[in-house]
Amino acid sequence: MFERYCVRWAIVLCAVALAGCSLSKDIQLASYAQKQQIHEIIRMLQPSLDAGETVPSAQLYFLAASYVGIRDYAKALAVTDLLQKQIDAGDRTLVGTDLTVYPQILRGQVYLDQGEPRKAIEEGRLAYKLLHEGGREKGGFYTSQLINTYDILGVAYALAGDAVQARKIVQSLQGVTITVMNGPEKYSALARIHMALREYDSALAAIRHPDAKVTGAITAFYDQTFQEIPNLFILSKSLYETGSVQEAREGYDRLLGHPQIEQIGGIYWIVLLDRAKIALAEGRKSEAEALLKKAVDVIERQRASIHSEAGRIGFVGDKQEVYAQLAALLLAEGRYAEAFACVERAKARALVDLLASQKNIPSRGGRAERVRTTLAELDKAENDLTVVAQGQDVADRGKTRSVVLALRKDLREKAPELAALVSVTIPSTAEIQSRLKDDETLLEYYSTGRDWYAFILTGRTIGARKLPAENLEGNVDVFRRQIAARDPREVDRYGRTLYRQLLAPVVPAVRTGKLIIVPHGALHYLPFAALSDGNASLIERFSIRMLPSASVLSFLKERTSRGRQGALILGNPKLSDPKYDLRFAQDEALAIGKILPQSRVLLRGEASRANLVSLAGDYAVIHLAVHGLFDPDRPLDSALLLASDGSGDGLLRAGDLYRLFLNADLVTLSGCETALGKVSTGDEMVGFTRGFLYAGALSLVSSLWQVDDEATRDLMVAFYANLSTMSREEALRQAQLATRKKYPHPYYWAAFLLTGGSG
Repeated sequence: MFERYCVRWAIVLCAVALAGCSLSKDIQLASYAQKQQIHEIIRMLQPSLDAGETVPSAQLYFLAASYVGIRDYAKALAVTDLLQKQIDAGDRTLVGTDLTVYPQILRGQVYLDQGEPRKAIEEGRLAYKLLHEGGREKGGFYTSQLINTYDILGVAYALAGDAVQARKIVQSLQGVTITVMNGPEKYSALARIHMALREYDSALAAIRHPDAKVTGAITAFYDQTFQEIPNLFILSKSLYETGSVQEAREGYDRLLGHPQIEQIGGIYWIVLLDRAKIALAEGRKSEAEALLKKAVDVIERQRASIHSEAGRIGFVGDKQEVYAQLAALLLAEGRYAEAFACVERAKARALVDLLASQKNIPSRGGRAERVRTTLAELDKAENDLTVVAQGQDVADRGKTRSVVLALRKDLREKAPELAALVSVTIPSTAEIQSRLKDDETLLEYYSTGRDWYAFILTGRTIGARKLPAENLEGNVDVFRRQIAARDPREVDRYGRTLYRQLLAPVVPAVRTGKLIIVPHGALHYLPFAALSDGNASLIERFSIRMLPSASVLSFLKERTSRGRQGALILGNPKLSDPKYDLRFAQDEALAIGKILPQSRVLLRGEASRANLVSLAGDYAVIHLAVHGLFDPDRPLDSALLLASDGSGDGLLRAGDLYRLFLNADLVTLSGCETALGKVSTGDEMVGFTRGFLYAGALSLVSSLWQVDDEATRDLMVAFYANLSTMSREEALRQAQLATRKKYPHPYYWAAFLLTGGSG
């Protein structure tokens, strides 16, 4: 952190002053640093840069560290790059101290703050390498620089999931010999790494170590408020996790009363969450509800993941827990409409986080330029709110918040679908209900982490049921594995078990023949159609369509017919390996081409990514009889395997779909695992499904597992033949029932889902 570096410079530079050296500007900077007057440093140095003057490396370091301290990362990195150039040109020392490793340390801090631990690891490794070259290990600041480097590496390894390397860093850090000045740095670093590893006993021991506190003569140069919020958070969180709830509550209350806590959102929402959990345990539900709603508000102030001290400290919490706690509280009180709205906000939040890395997502419609301008203004205003301001800037921050609210409203009006992707924007529960037809019932499933619930919505009513969900995720996994193994007895057994858990509590309340199912977590992988009560499977009783979230209904209904006709059909693309050939997929494409009027069928080398991208917007139906690959760790890299036109690999990735423009009533992905997406956080998937819906598809047919080539051909031919006389969901239902007669096992017919709009 800023203070960990500047306090040491303050001590050195004050010593230089006492020795009679003439470094008046540097002494003034050191004084500001010691008093944590970061904005004074910026005001002192930035004008010189703006005027094109040469600023010495030591002063550039102070300026870059100041921008890191107030979390203005763009300026921090820009100044750090300039510092790097001057160090490379030879300006690298001050009072005998080598500045070479500080650009890497500063960048490492920024990357931890921004949730990019892999980049932080790269910077930390380079810092360690540079630190042990050219005799730098003999320098006066070597120990401090080494601790800073270990700090970044240890936290980054832990956050990246590499606990083995993180613990190796802990061992190395424990072996560092310290002086009275290095103690606070060393033990704060150890506490942060243990926090990142969730080793709260060790974090508590480190933060309470006698050498972690600044004592003695150097207190004259040190303001303890430097580390007040971060260290108090580590202490309070460690106390809470180790069962010292009363002490934790006192610490959290001190944090909530700190004048700057609201500007450190990554810590603030976690403190609010834990404080709410303490209030719940004490029976103070109203207080807990207020704290949870405040935490939700803090989380939703920014479009992307909150960047703050939390990453640097080493604690990155699951924001979904805030929504789960609030939903559970509302459900327990029977406030179903409010709980449902909370669940939908949770899914929108998850989508925002997963799409945060997607840049330049275009808006649909004719206001693209205005929308781009609004997004740019929104980015700037939200970034301004993340910067730590001085007390006198409170009024200006209030104006900035008003600007953010106005820009978000403008975005919702001009590009509601885009607003749903870049901010937590959902329609009201009543508006969602108004989108349901009289013959439809919506079932939305939700897990709070401990309990499972099902919401039951019609156009006029809303209810909820708690589900008997013991080992639910395990049952889903076994059911899928038994389907793949084609074991009829075990499939029947687990199909009945899952029916009892998920459907028996809610089906008696369903009075319609159509179901809209919104899954959650592991249920995204479940073929609901194959679940049975022992007498009949669900597909025999209901036509079924899926939605990634209920809020999607509003955007699907907004679309009107674009007058497109015909079908674009791609089948059996020519790939690099003959084992990927799909003979029946080629037959399927040709057969469907004969069923659908005005069809264009592209096979083998013509079934290319380039042709799909250039032609897809001109057709009402798009059918892709191709392979699909699902990447659970990087869902936006999941891809459809199409032929290459020589200029690329032929892959159409899920992330590409957010820049694709379609006018299709129906897209069918007759391939393998094309319905899958990232659900590890237990919320809305981001994969092909949401991508095609955003690109402009009204509805999507896709698969849950690697399907049989021949059975799929038969099912798809039947599906398209049915479309002339049936709705899409009924056409798929009848095609699945027909296929089941020839291939009774669910492996052959239950993989396919219809997602999106009815019709």
